[in-house]
Amino acid sequence: MKSQPIVGAAVFNAVMDAAGYRCQCGGRCGNPHSRDGGRCPREHDHYTSKHGRRVRLMAAPVDPLATDLTAARLPASELRAWCPDCHTAAARLARKRLPAAPKDQCGLFDL
Repeated sequence: MKSQPIVGAAVFNAVMDAAGYRCQCGGRCGNPHSRDGGRCPREHDHYTSKHGRRVRLMAAPVDPLATDLTAARLPASELRAWCPDCHTAAARLARKRLPAAPKDQCGLFDL
């Protein structure tokens, strides 16, 4: 039996069953995963390497910058399986791609 969260197990299991308990990142993290057919090779409850750490996938929105409230409202069909490394890297890349703040707002709180 694979590990699962205590709360939201039904949604988690639905997402993981659809993903085959494998990370569904197809390159949004910046890694094209070309050696693995364009999809991250990490699998739930497996290890990253012989001496590596155990991988615990998470069910999260496709948009890694979605707020917790938005994510909680999404049905299982709109969630994807992410390994923590891909989700963190995808969020970092998405933040970099956000437009810069307009210059007229930069001094809003200057005294």
